[in-house]
Amino acid sequence: MIGRVTHLLFDAALVSTVLAGVRRSSGFTIETEKITDGTIRSATEKYLGFGETIFDMIQGTAVNSQYFKRDSRR
Repeated sequence: MIGRVTHLLFDAALVSTVLAGVRRSSGFTIETEKITDGTIRSATEKYLGFGETIFDMIQGTAVNSQYFKRDSRR
């Protein structure tokens, strides 16, 4: 039971991080303003914010790592 919950939480964090990456690379994001229920909108914004935080941590680790290099095509 705990393993399944942990797996679902990890998957949710992964999806949120991917959505953050899509927003950063393409500019497309979820329109939270269209969510009418304030509680659900707030929870969605916190969920997406969590993904942004994880994305920033991964990006910071990659920038400071010797195993990553900047792609010269960008």
